[in-house]
This record gives sequence, C-alpha cells and structure tokens, in this order.
Amino acid sequence: MSASARGILLVLDGWGEAPAGEGNAIAAAKTPYLDRLRETCPARLVEASGTAVGLLAGVVGNSEIGHMVIGAGKPVPYDSVLVQEQIDNGGLRTNGLLADMCARLAEQDKALHLIGLCSDGMIHANVEHLREILLAVAAHGVSKVWLHAITDGRDVADGSAAGYLDQVEKYTAEAGVGRLASVVGRGYALDKAGNLALTKEAGLVIADGVGRPVPRAQDALGQGKSDEWVEPCVVAEAQQAIGVGDGILFTNFRSDRIQQLADFLVEHLADREVTVRSLAQYDTRAEIPPLVGRARTGGGLAEELERHGLRSVRIAETEKFEHVTYYVNGRDSASRPVEQHVRITAESPADYRKRPEMNLDLVVAAVVEHARRDEVDLVVANLANIDVVGHTGDYDATVLATEHTDRAVEQICTAAAEAGRWVVLVGDHGNAEQMITKDVAKRPYGGHTTNPVPAVLVPASGQEVTAAETAGTLADIAPTLLNLLGLAVGEEMTGRPLWDSAAHVHCGSSGTVLLTAAFGEGSTIRPVDVGAGLHAVLRTSEDGASHVLCVHNGKQEPAVFVPGEHLPGDTNDQLVFVHGETVTRARGEDIECVLEPGRHVWLGRAGKQ
Repeated sequence: MSASARGILLVLDGWGEAPAGEGNAIAAAKTPYLDRLRETCPARLVEASGTAVGLLAGVVGNSEIGHMVIGAGKPVPYDSVLVQEQIDNGGLRTNGLLADMCARLAEQDKALHLIGLCSDGMIHANVEHLREILLAVAAHGVSKVWLHAITDGRDVADGSAAGYLDQVEKYTAEAGVGRLASVVGRGYALDKAGNLALTKEAGLVIADGVGRPVPRAQDALGQGKSDEWVEPCVVAEAQQAIGVGDGILFTNFRSDRIQQLADFLVEHLADREVTVRSLAQYDTRAEIPPLVGRARTGGGLAEELERHGLRSVRIAETEKFEHVTYYVNGRDSASRPVEQHVRITAESPADYRKRPEMNLDLVVAAVVEHARRDEVDLVVANLANIDVVGHTGDYDATVLATEHTDRAVEQICTAAAEAGRWVVLVGDHGNAEQMITKDVAKRPYGGHTTNPVPAVLVPASGQEVTAAETAGTLADIAPTLLNLLGLAVGEEMTGRPLWDSAAHVHCGSSGTVLLTAAFGEGSTIRPVDVGAGLHAVLRTSEDGASHVLCVHNGKQEPAVFVPGEHLPGDTNDQLVFVHGETVTRARGEDIECVLEPGRHVWLGRAGKQ
C-alpha cells in the first residue's frame, strides 16, 4: 500500500464543540495548531450523543459508546437503551433471572444487596432504574433489601449526591422495601486502572461493613471530600454485611468501571454461596448472568481490516486502552494477527490535576514510532488528557491538558506528513467545552455533554479530498477510514465517508477504482489495495509484486499512467478494458468486448507517456 493510503486516527477524548465563554476550557486554551488545522483542513462537526449513536434521545455521549460507534460504523443500541426498553415493556418484573433469584431469597429469608452508582448521569447508571428494580423485587416477595450507594460527582455536578440519596429513599418508601446500608465514592468503587487498594476499601464496606459509621447515608457526604471521593461509610442503623446465601444485583448498565469491584466481591464472597446477577452484561473474570443482554456489533472496522489483511496498531494510556481495543472492536477481546496493542501506563487518579500532561509524551512517541513503519496501515490512538482531566472539574488543569494535547497533535501530524500519512482527528464525546453547570448556581461540572464534536482530516501531501453529503455522526468515522485506505465501506455499516479521497473514486456501478495520486513510480500494491471492484492495469514482476501500470480516473478520459511505465506494444490505436485484473484490448474500430456494469471499466485510449 502506498504511503498516502495509510493513516492515523486520533481520538481526542472529551473534545467537544461549544461557543467560547465561561466554562469552556477548550476555547480558553491556547491551541494554535488545532486552530490552524480546523481553518485550513477539511473539518466539520459530527453528532456524538443521543439517538445518533444508539443512546436515548438527549442522553450525553460517553467514551464507551463513542468508541464502539467509531469502530462499528453504525449506531449501536447501548445497554442503557436495552434496559430502558425492558423496563418500559414491563419486562423487568417478569425477567426470569430476577424472578428465580428473588424466589429463592424470599423462600430462605435471605437479603438482596443492590450495588450501583446513584445518579442520573446516564454514563454508567440511572438512579431511576432503582425504582423499577425495587418495585419488581417487592412484587417477588423479597423483604430484606439493602442498598449500597456509590456516589458520583463526575458524570453529574459535584455536591449533588445528597439529592440522589434522598431520591433513593423515596423509591424505597414507595416500594415498601429497601434501606441504604453503605455509601462510598466512585473514586474508590469504580476504579478501572488497577488501583486494587481503592477497590478493596469499597468492597469491604459493602461485603463486611468495614467503614466509618454514620447515622444516615447523607452524613457520609462533605467532610471536605468531593462526591467522587466520599470515604467508605456504613449506615449505623442498617449495618448489614453480605451474608451466606444472600443475593447481589449490580445496577450499573455499563461494564468497564464496575467490573473491577464485581471481580473483587465475587472472589471475596466465594465461600458465602452468594447469588450474583447484573442489570446488563459485564466483562468480569467470573461469569455474572445479566438480566439484559447486549446488541450485536459485528461487521465493523476491525473485521474489515482483518478481512483485507491490513495491519493496525492501537495505542492509549491505561484509562482509555480498552476503548481503542475492546470497544473499537465491538466489545470483542479476541486477538487478531493483524492487530497490535500498545498500552501506556497511566498515572494514579490523584495525579491528574497536578499532571495534566499525564503520559502524553509516551503516547506521542509510540504513535510516531509506528507511523514510521511501512508495515503498519492504520494507527489508532486515544489522547485521553482533555477528558480525564476534565472529569476532575478543575478548569485550569483542563485548560493545560488541552494545550498539551495541541502540542501532541502537532508532533504526530508532523511525523505523519514526513511518513506520507493522512490523519483523522475526532472527539468521542463532549466534556471540557462545558465545565460549569447551566443553572444559576454555575457549579463546577466535570461530566459529559450532548454537544457535537469536531472531525478533521489532515490529508497527506498531494492528497485531494471532497466533502461528502452525510449528516455527520461518529458512525461515519469507520467508513471514512476505510475510504481513505482505499477500501469499500463495510456491508453492515450504515455510516458514510465524511470525505471522498482523490486516491479513489466511485465509477458508477463499476465499483471503487484508484487514482495514481496514491501511487508513485515503482509503487507496488497488494490485493487489499484494490478495494472492492478495483479495475486497474497491473504488471506482475518476477518476484511476484504487482506494479501499477495505469488506473482509471473515474471519467471518460485517457487512462492515467504511472510515470516511466507504459503498456507493451504500439497502443496508440488501441482501447484498453479491464475485467478484474485481466486486461482486454480491442483495436480501434473493431471493438468486440461488451462492457458489463460492475465487471468492465473503460480505461481510455492507451498511449505512451
């Protein structure tokens, strides 16, 4: 594959678009390079939230669904949507897994423990689901229900936890069952970076009641701590450890941040014969049956690259490593011989405000290294700083994180230009462009938004592109990448390329054909380079390499030839047709070849250059 047919995808996590103003850390940051790219390169905004990506209408985007849709090339019905559909259809109250567990607990007079994030941020959980769960559990006759609340302050405004705990108590009163038994901040309970000491503290307060005693759940809040870092507390009046034969239901619908805690509890409680269920499917070491299954996400970018033999490298810090691997691949953890993963060790969460650059220099070094390798067709990397630091709610630190990202993008794009690669930049969801609440209080806000995200193409030298007619969503990113790589859009993809590259055009029903902009003298191509339905004149040398002689330019004009190459013989009075890779020549007026759409392409009148 020629250098200009190879590229880089940079996901700028949390890079959203909003008018400049108070609370917009991205607009406040000094980003001369990104500003110049958006002014001089093909750029547009794309939707990254709500129904455009498979979420409920008006729901903010997130990294998990963002990367899944980027990789799938189509909206992916998110787990929260599937859960809500079951609730709306009354299916939760008749769910067999829930009914069977509740029947056993009621018969044996055992307790059910509900564990999950208590907020309506809609990134990991929805506190409103607790109402339906409590009503269903009560209908099944379970009388002992303990709630272990995980406070948020990250996907929703800090300081809002008390209101959510009050909301939970209203639900328990309505259902006639349930009491808050413990409280812990998500900084402990939802760590996903391998900080097992934090996970253990959260797990022990839930499983064994080990924590600071408080009279009421709301008394656990404050104490100079943000909602995210509420220390593990036990509600004294309801102090309840998880007993032998009890049941657990994890109420988060998103897997990645709850699974570390779930794994700890399953292992810690192994001798207590506890029945464990989850609201949605988790990727834990132990198999936890979910009440609601997942949507299929096959036929995406990973499958298309593998099918055509293209090699990709995925690079990210630990916080976002699963996003560029597991989630881009449609929640598929299978290893692929054409895919390499590079994990950059992340700093601990306590360092994010003090080190907004995180390990960006190591990410850049890895991207540059692999961009220079001819055998790598596509580099996919996540630059996590804007989102990770944005979640702290620290405006000044997020401005610095954005500026670090700007310099990183410049280094990567410079290296890409030297290697003859194109670069696509895209946000996966909004965040840092809105860091205060929209209400009168204007409190610090570190959550996600429904704002669109920028998408920018930095073409390779000499590469020409034209804007395509498409609504513009994250579902268009995989088709765009395949288009730039010279491949057809996957059959299961509903997205469309945001830009058409001059390296390939569509010639009616004849399929995708390449232009010589993607090739130079002596260029070689592999079968994958031709895309679906390529028609080109090739010459196979003794070493088996296929050299491009000429390719169709999509118009009824003379064929374009690679400099220094020509068709054999006196061809001034010949017309050249192509059937697959077989050249059909007809002399002048004696044309006997019948052109069949999709099988033959007119290459024009052949001649020496």
